[in-house]
Amino acid sequence: MKLRSASLRFPRFTRTALFLFVLLCAVAPGQSIYPLAAPARPRSAAAIETVQFRSTLVGKTLPYNVILPRDYRTSRTSRYPVLYLLHGLGGHYSDWTARTNVADYASRYRMIVVTPEGNDGWYTDSATVPTDRYESYFLRELVPDVQKRYRTIESRYGRGVAGLSMGGYGALKFGLKSPAAFVFAASMSGGVDVAAWTENDLKELGWIRESVMAVFGPAGSETRKVNDIFEMAQRTPATRITGLPYLYLDCGNEDVLCAGTGKFAALLREKRIRHEYRQLPGDHSWAYWNQQVQEVVKIAAEHLHASPAK
Repeated sequence: MKLRSASLRFPRFTRTALFLFVLLCAVAPGQSIYPLAAPARPRSAAAIETVQFRSTLVGKTLPYNVILPRDYRTSRTSRYPVLYLLHGLGGHYSDWTARTNVADYASRYRMIVVTPEGNDGWYTDSATVPTDRYESYFLRELVPDVQKRYRTIESRYGRGVAGLSMGGYGALKFGLKSPAAFVFAASMSGGVDVAAWTENDLKELGWIRESVMAVFGPAGSETRKVNDIFEMAQRTPATRITGLPYLYLDCGNEDVLCAGTGKFAALLREKRIRHEYRQLPGDHSWAYWNQQVQEVVKIAAEHLHASPAK
């Protein structure tokens, strides 16, 4: 089994690093926290639809965008694999299609891409707000709704999940926590160690602290324990490793979240869990994610056996 991971030392993810992250991304709640404007999107052959989905579990309308393959309307009976692409903290479901060229990249494959709304819920069932059930919504409502509306391959072999920052954590968590649901999970610039960030670590970080504490609760909470992906990977017995999805991680070497991603990649290497880790030039920005989502779509297509578009 071939494992690819960087052999590097990574500093601990400290409160100082978190503070620097906020200096890069200091805005009010509801605004994008990510610097740099995205490049202009070219016209894509892929069709983009928006579904106004009403979640019973969350009690809100949680829209999602769907990027359809070029031949979806003409193929009539063909079924397609699906890649779910998750946004980051402070972002929304429309970010991927508005700020990157992902529709153009996806149009190269016979694959559906879905970009759901996760608000600032860390794709996790909240420890403090009973209706903020963003993990349950994703698995129990969103995926079945996509399967009902679109001609998808409904087994795990036709389903992958990826995301940036908060969404990178969410994607890896879904892959490790629900391995029967996904064959591929990918993180770009992921906040992978969020379940270990304490109130003291985050005390200078305003609404980011509020978001993390509302979702995960105080240090030592049960929500933190069951949603810590380091613990999930550490506890995975050797007999179950082959049943995990293929994991992909990348992070820019100027990104303060790189330390956590590197530590997680080192743990995957130690546990001999199949993965690929890339540390690349770049920071926590849309310029970086526009570059890397092209790679993620390509790798996802390989693992989901999505054929090239004709």
